[in-house]
Amino acid sequence: MRSVENIGRMGASAARMTDAFLVGLDLREHLRFGKSLLEAFEELKIRVKTLEDGYPEWHPSSYPFHGILKLFFYREITGDSYRKLSEHQELDSACGLDCIPDVSVLSRTWRNRFDDATREFVKRGAHLLVKNIHEFGPSVAGVRPKHEVIDPKECGSEESENIEEQRTTFDEKEIFRTTRLAREHCFTPFDSGRAENSSYDDCRFFELQTFMGMVGCGTAQGAARFQYRRGKEYGPHGDTHLRAVKQFDSESFLDGFNIATNRLLSVIESEVSFRRPVTVELDITTVPYFGDVKGMTMVSGTKDGEGRAFKFATLSIVGQNVPLVLAVEPVRESSTWDNNPSNRMHRIVRRLVRQAKEHVPIEMVLCDREFDSMRVFQTLSNLGVNYLIPKRITNSERKAIEQIEQDEQEVAVESASVHVEQGSHAMQFLYVPSTKSDGTTVFATNARVTPVEAEAFCRRYSSRWQIENEYKSIKHDFLAKTSSKDYRVRLFYFVFAVLLYNIWRLTDFLLKAGADGEMDYAPVITAGECVELVSSALLPPD
Repeated sequence: MRSVENIGRMGASAARMTDAFLVGLDLREHLRFGKSLLEAFEELKIRVKTLEDGYPEWHPSSYPFHGILKLFFYREITGDSYRKLSEHQELDSACGLDCIPDVSVLSRTWRNRFDDATREFVKRGAHLLVKNIHEFGPSVAGVRPKHEVIDPKECGSEESENIEEQRTTFDEKEIFRTTRLAREHCFTPFDSGRAENSSYDDCRFFELQTFMGMVGCGTAQGAARFQYRRGKEYGPHGDTHLRAVKQFDSESFLDGFNIATNRLLSVIESEVSFRRPVTVELDITTVPYFGDVKGMTMVSGTKDGEGRAFKFATLSIVGQNVPLVLAVEPVRESSTWDNNPSNRMHRIVRRLVRQAKEHVPIEMVLCDREFDSMRVFQTLSNLGVNYLIPKRITNSERKAIEQIEQDEQEVAVESASVHVEQGSHAMQFLYVPSTKSDGTTVFATNARVTPVEAEAFCRRYSSRWQIENEYKSIKHDFLAKTSSKDYRVRLFYFVFAVLLYNIWRLTDFLLKAGADGEMDYAPVITAGECVELVSSALLPPD
């Protein structure tokens, strides 16, 4: 027979879950009448009879329990990182707070102030709402994808049971161990060339850079907060940090990134779950710049013609594989304020693919329309890789689409060839139904594809969505802020953020491999959790 104590615990748990579900349903009722998520939270009343504040009354925390609970409900609904949540100051009034806590307070609250029951309460109620919105509507901006909150037990498949077993296998010691291993593989290849008797070795600056990425602040503020936590003698001053960063030669730093990438893959390649050859995505991302552009040869214009930004090209593994960034390349474009030569995209492509091929064999390269160029096609062909690139629609493509429609066809394959100064090769244009509209999308490829295979072959391009999530994580979870006009600083900050992203992904891979889990895209630890773990050895316990 069950003891009275056990029955009492089960009763409390059931009541707690009922309250959590009621919170989710209450929010959905507000959203059904067209309110935004923020407006719905302003009217939300959370039932907390079954929860206990983990902090005693004498604790100096200035954030009320009810308000901080609402804030974490919002985080579980949106999937926002601690950093993004701390920057969303409009949430303070909606949650009944004077201000939004910073990253470190948010982390301590979830780990220390909330017990297991409170964390479960937040997740159950928020995840119920997310699933209901995706299944029954209405569409609400900011709500995270449904697949991120699905409980494996609900799926009923053997794969789901494996995922559940995998998740229960991880503990803090295992996560910390694998994170430290990843960190050791990544930081050692870099050398600033500073004197051996310098006050701080290179690792100290890497520690500060990691901390700045974690808390999302600039160099001066980050250095001051780092010194506050570790002591003035331990952490370098902000100016000292910037001087040290400038001592890293751009080429040697990129070489260090290449060595670190090779070390990461040496850890991974022993795992049979790492699939070779790989599919990669090549893309360009921007980091906004708001200063004077005079003399700033590495600043480019943005697509809208109004903005200014630093641009970086990356080549990343995508598909059913560990998503690592294999290569980074600065983009130097011609602008009205400099004398740069016209951008030659095929040269960027050549450098990225050559670097990536030093690490892994490449089967397929995916690019967006920015790379729709005969020179790019030929460069990829010369490098011995297949490509799949959507084409810009010109008059010739429009005529072909009109003919396809007249013939009442949905798919067509047109043979073509490339002839440029770098060489020539046979290729094809694939006309397939668009996945975003009722129209037709045209892809260019050098692979041999029949009309029967074309539509399925082009679905491989859907892997490209991973690159958007990758850039989001790099820039929102790992990139430290800076207003420096010195390009050495800008390059160091971006490449270091990519390095931290790779550490996160390697940590996730090692955890899954250790638990015999499947290598899917969804991580078992968040980017925010990983960057805190990378920095955890640097920061004393609260």
